[in-house]
Amino acid sequence: MSTTTTADRFTSLPDEHALAATVVALEEHGFSVEVVDDLDAARVAAMARIPDGSSVMTNTSVTLTETGIADAVNGDDSPWESARNKMLALDFATQAQDMKAIGGQPDYALGSVHAVTQDGTLVIASASGSQLASYAWGAANVIFVVGTQKLVPTLATAHERIYQHSLPLEDTRAQAVYGQHSQVAKILEIHQEMPGRIHLVLIRRQVGY
Repeated sequence: MSTTTTADRFTSLPDEHALAATVVALEEHGFSVEVVDDLDAARVAAMARIPDGSSVMTNTSVTLTETGIADAVNGDDSPWESARNKMLALDFATQAQDMKAIGGQPDYALGSVHAVTQDGTLVIASASGSQLASYAWGAANVIFVVGTQKLVPTLATAHERIYQHSLPLEDTRAQAVYGQHSQVAKILEIHQEMPGRIHLVLIRRQVGY
């Protein structure tokens, strides 16, 4: 991967050798991985892994929006039980714990990550931490859909990517959508997983940030 400029470091796609090495490292750490070429293929790959009737939580993710996965899960004709729709029907002021249980313990938690290191670690930052519990433990299954521009050489570079690249973009989005700034309040690093629980769909293009 090119590291000649900040932009290149955080938006360039890896070459096939770097991608293959990362896939091997991820598999050695207990993650299953498939590599696809485009957004449609990513959506099909993710959806194919989820049995009809499963409870599915789509965590806030530009990648899930861009691939059409969020709409597929939460739409009226979805074959799955949308945990997000069920959660948002409740009142946070009086039912916050119920909302946390629904969002934190679905059959499938879907989302993305902010970086994947070449030695097989997943790194996810959050302003609230709302999605992290399901990724770390609560969800029975987790599917991450990830543009391969997020592959980085080291954990230190992963943290640089979060603060120098992802946070400014998310801050802009948060101000437009929520009327407030974003922040990096919590960071989850997943170094190892029990085989079969976390699956990655890696896309050979820039998706999300």
